[in-house]
Amino acid sequence: MEVSARVWTEVDPDAIRWNAEFVKRHTGAELIAVVKANAYGHGVENAVPILREVADLFAVANVGEAAEVRGLAPEKDILLLSPCLPEERAAAVQLDCIATVSSAREAGDFGKSARVSLKVDMGMGRIGVWHTQALGEIESIMSAANVELHSVATHLPVADEDEVFTRHQLADFSEFAVKVRALAPHVKFHALNSAGICAFPESAFGHVRAGLMLYGSASIPAFQSQLRPALAWKSRILLVRDVPEGRGISYGRTFITPRPMRIATLAVGYADGYPRQASNRGACVIVGGKRCALLGRVTMDQILVDVSGVPDAEIGEEVVLIGAQGDEIILAGEVAQWAGTIAWHIFTGIGGRTKRVVL
Repeated sequence: MEVSARVWTEVDPDAIRWNAEFVKRHTGAELIAVVKANAYGHGVENAVPILREVADLFAVANVGEAAEVRGLAPEKDILLLSPCLPEERAAAVQLDCIATVSSAREAGDFGKSARVSLKVDMGMGRIGVWHTQALGEIESIMSAANVELHSVATHLPVADEDEVFTRHQLADFSEFAVKVRALAPHVKFHALNSAGICAFPESAFGHVRAGLMLYGSASIPAFQSQLRPALAWKSRILLVRDVPEGRGISYGRTFITPRPMRIATLAVGYADGYPRQASNRGACVIVGGKRCALLGRVTMDQILVDVSGVPDAEIGEEVVLIGAQGDEIILAGEVAQWAGTIAWHIFTGIGGRTKRVVL
């Protein structure tokens, strides 16, 4: 017997396609579609089949993810964004991935027929070779018989926070690219992440790496209206109770009812990915087309919300955690703000018992 879902996501592949096409229109560049972390929680099996029609290549974090994408889009190039462990290098070559490296020595460690992308550190401080030393590494890679330099890349750490720093970073990378092209005219360049794509499309360098924005979430709020959210997250009401004034709600009794309230218990908690950090910080869900405040602390399996303003709310009714219902909408970025985190964290944290449905 099939049991109905208590918490689920609904993914709209058409929205993913629309966002990908927007990226290409906005930048005029080839699209590197980032589908790491299970396509940011949207499901690789949902995202890749639709993106393969628009994207020029895919990007993932590791060889395990690359193997999944290779099975879904065998004709596409796959870029590994994170360094490979030594024992992963053979698999990267076998899967015909483009491996991100931070030095000529690392590139050479992949052995025969390796394709690599050299990461240039211009302020991110995570991986890569510092930009003043990068030209020498490129010369060494170009002289190696067993390695093909596919691309040179950098990453923008503050594209959504510091325009001045980012413009300097992009100007420096542009000057650096001129020098590299003199050595390797066929090498590709990419620097823009989703925030960079929104704010600095003129610096596309021919290729852009779109991640978060493919799924309809803008890290720069001014661009949100140009994207289509691709995921809705929903749960159901388990119980509705009339609670008198003065009652403690949830662990720690951090919320005491200030008046008689009608309170609904929902079938979702932090084990499903709803952030406990959103407790007592103004978080809401949508019930019956109306925003209803989350009360007290998020627990492992349940949250409690005020449905005093929705008198016909009943057991089994659908509740929206992220998404639209009626005239109301809650974006992943808003949930992230309540939890003191970022939309990436919210999307990739959805899991546990959450069922995934494709529209």
